[in-house]
Parts: sequence; structure tokens; C-alpha cells
Amino acid sequence: MTKEDRDRAQARADKAARAAEDARTGKADRDASSKAMLDNMARLKALRLAREAAEPQRAPVAKKARAKTKKPDEKTPALSDWLANQQSGGRRT
Repeated sequence: MTKEDRDRAQARADKAARAAEDARTGKADRDASSKAMLDNMARLKALRLAREAAEPQRAPVAKKARAKTKKPDEKTPALSDWLANQQSGGRRT
């Protein structure tokens, strides 16, 4: 084996060792960041609940009734009439 071959083999081994080390530390980093995120979410939820408990109750907002577009005495046309009207208007079904 030549010196060049040994150097290439050593470089491959070093690269594999670095990849394994990165995989181990990467998981630890991900675990730490996810724990920090969950802790922050819990802290913010506690603050929100405390703020909501401190403020007075609001009266529920009543929804406005929608205005009906059809008049009660108007009837919708029969399907056959509607289709005939569509055909005479130039539409194809």
C-alpha cells in the first residue's frame, strides 16, 4: 500500500468518525432545542391563562342575522324551466 492510499484511507476513516460524532451531538442538540421550545410554550400558555383570568369577563358578541335574499312568496323555478331558460340563453348543458 502506498502512502497515498494510506492517506486516503485515513481521510475516509476520519470523515466517518466526524459523521458519527455529528450524529451523536446532533441528536442532543435537537433534543435540547425541542425541550427549550416546549418550555417556552408552557411559559407563554401560563402567562396567557393568568392574563385571561385577571381581565373581566366580556359579554358574548351576538351575531347579526343574515338578511334573506329571497322573498318568502317567491318560488324557485322548476328544474325543467330553469334548464329551458339556460338553453335559450345560449348555455349548453
